[in-house]
Parts: sequence; C-alpha cells; structure tokens
Amino acid sequence: MISKVDLHLHSTASDGQYTPVELVKMALERGLLVISITDHESTEGVEPAMEAAKSTGLEVIPGVEISTDLPKREAHLLGYYINYHHPHLQRELRLLRRSRRERAKGMIAKLADLGMPLEWKEVVKLAGNGSIGRPHIAQAMVERGYVASTDEAFANYIGRNGPAYVERYRLAPEEATRLIRAAGGLPALAHPANVLDLLPRLVKEGLVGLEAYYTGYSTKQMQDLAALAQKYNLIPTGGSDFHGQSVFPAAELGGVWVPLESVERLRELAGTSTETSLSNSTLTVSLRALIPVTRPGP
Repeated sequence: MISKVDLHLHSTASDGQYTPVELVKMALERGLLVISITDHESTEGVEPAMEAAKSTGLEVIPGVEISTDLPKREAHLLGYYINYHHPHLQRELRLLRRSRRERAKGMIAKLADLGMPLEWKEVVKLAGNGSIGRPHIAQAMVERGYVASTDEAFANYIGRNGPAYVERYRLAPEEATRLIRAAGGLPALAHPANVLDLLPRLVKEGLVGLEAYYTGYSTKQMQDLAALAQKYNLIPTGGSDFHGQSVFPAAELGGVWVPLESVERLRELAGTSTETSLSNSTLTVSLRALIPVTRPGP
C-alpha cells in the first residue's frame, strides 16, 4: 500500500541517494500529500524541497533527525515543524556533523587495519555536499567488493558492535528532545522498538510523537506502538526512513501507511507551539521555560 504521508525521508543533505528536489518529484509521482525531509543532523535539504513543492499541493514539513547516545545502543529523535534557522539548533547540528566526519576517518583507519583500505576521497565523493555518515562508508565498501551489501557492512564491520566501529560526539536523548523543542519543533521518537523504556523520561521533556509506523515493523508491532502512543498521549507518527535503494534497499518512499490524522494533529500542535505551551498527558511544558542545551561552539 502506498501511503499519502511519509514523515521520514533522507536526502543528499545527509546520507540519502536522492536530492531534495528529486524526493519531491518522486513523492508527487507516487501521489503523496505530505512528506518531511528529516536528514541526519542537517536541515540543508529543507528549503530546496519546500521550494520545489511550491504550487504542487505537496506539503513539505521541515524536519531533522538527531542521533543520541545510550549505553550499548542509540536512540534517534525526529523533529517536525522546526525553525530550521534557529541559531542554537544550527550550531549544535554543525558540531554533530563535524563529529560524524571525524568518526568516518577513524572507521577508515580501522578498516585499513582489517585489510579493507578505503580512500577518504571515495567516501567524500559518495557523500557529495551532504553530511558524511556510515552509509557512505558502507557504499564504498560495496564498491570495493569487500562486502556484498551495505547491510553486510553494518552487520559485520561498522555497526555499533563491529570491529571498525568508532564512537562520536552525541547528545543524550533528553538533550535532543529539548533542542528540538527550543527550536520550536515537535520531537518524536524514531523507530522506537528497542528504546521504549525511554518514553516516561522523554515525555517529561516534551516528547510529542512516537514513530509507530515504520519500515520492517509487523502489523502487530505497529498496532502495539499506536496503542502505546495513545497511552502516553503521543501522536503516532510514521515514515519509511527512505534513503534510496543503494543505501537502505528495504525502505520504499511512501511504502509505510501513515494516517493523515497524525499530520493533522502535528499541524494543530505546530500552530500552538509558538504560543505558551504544549500539553502532554500529565505535564505541560512551557516553551519559554525550556533551557537550551549548553555546549561549546564549533
């Protein structure tokens, strides 16, 4: 089933295969009504996509995806309807992108020690003007013939427990939630199946959504997640996590059904987020009371 909504798309501004303009064209060809460009630690794809979608009937929600750190795992926060010009947000995103670049260099060094040398220029070429990420290293490994697929690269070498994995600077989940809120955005917990224990504490920080509809989740999983979202008074969001076939073959643009009601609820909250507060179950978080994450500048 092709959905009318896809709130989780990656472009060449991070580690996607297609430019923001190409994503808009593809979304229109597939009959989508609402998409969100949610690049990793980058909002560079938002304006080109919004410009391309003008007068087409397609809504492009400005978004971002921020990776956060936990012991032996990670959690990702999506931000919707963000003020992507917000100076503190942009400063933090630049710092995170810089750490991705340094981490990539460290992984290349480890792969060389494992007998799989890569040239830095190979990875940079694959990244283009986007933020360098592990998928670019995985693609370079495929092109060199070291692995048969990007999935194999992650599973055997550059995944969190792989021999070529390198840590990088990250925010804590609570910090990323506050950062999105401070930029006027609506935070949602991405592909949450393995991090559901975070919900109580993130709700207290102002979490708004839970990505209940996601590539690879069974119908039962999605139903359970939607029910959990209702329990915490969260909006059940969703999307494909589309990167392109060469990066994440399992994900199809618009391939995960997401109810239009989810977008309507996000729109409603986005309309009130510039006022005094957003309500969430037992807690009302005042935007004016949010304290920005204090980090050294890049």
